[in-house]
Amino acid sequence: MGGDHAGPQRRRVRVWFGEHAVADYCAEAELADRYAAAMTRRFAGLRVTSEPVSAADPGTGLPLPGERLWEVAPK
Repeated sequence: MGGDHAGPQRRRVRVWFGEHAVADYCAEAELADRYAAAMTRRFAGLRVTSEPVSAADPGTGLPLPGERLWEVAPK
């Protein structure tokens, strides 16, 4: 038996303005992928990265904001 009991994979999604991360969030992989795609559409000129988060290094990203806010235009 054995197998992987690590639980769901988490990812860290960041939106970059040059070398500065202007958004930094962590979430389960599927949700993080949807967030990264939404941020890529919303901020077409900025780099968006999505990296795995290990249990040993949980990262510093915050939980994702509510999904309804992902497409709200900045004022």
